Amino acid sequence: MPHTLIDRAFYEAIVHFDESEEAQDYYYKIMNTPSGKTGRGTVRDQILRAYAMLFCEDMDAAPGQPAGPDEVEATADRLHIGAMGYDPRHWYRMQHHFPVIDEDNYDRFAALVIADLNAGPLRDAAVNGGDMLLVGELNPLGMTRAQRRRQHVRVVQGGGDLG
Repeated sequence: MPHTLIDRAFYEAIVHFDESEEAQDYYYKIMNTPSGKTGRGTVRDQILRAYAMLFCEDMDAAPGQPAGPDEVEATADRLHIGAMGYDPRHWYRMQHHFPVIDEDNYDRFAALVIADLNAGPLRDAAVNGGDMLLVGELNPLGMTRAQRRRQHVRVVQGGGDLG
């Protein structure tokens, strides 16, 4: 199996980013590493392209283009773990304490999602327990009961080799 930079250590560095300088250093080291797959860009570029491909299909982004702050912010509240609904434990963004997604941290949120799908607890939960990352409609809190029943949900599975 080829070596990947998006592994459990990278996931842990993102989760502990605010608590540790070592985690921050490791995160930036990996994100700024030249991409070995394409020979162009960095791991950051690759993560943002993967995020756009998986979650921003209805945002009118050109194919192959990386997700930007607006696209990541607009899709963050659409990601749910295992079930849609009002339970905040299932909202990915709330579970990982990202109250604001902006120019300073959009790439870290995207990296968290991709790392979790590849090597984090979300991958473990998908393999062992059947919990998946679901992509729902925009702003589920603003939806009516009828809209929630009709919403379209996509299941996203990880396991691809990035980095």
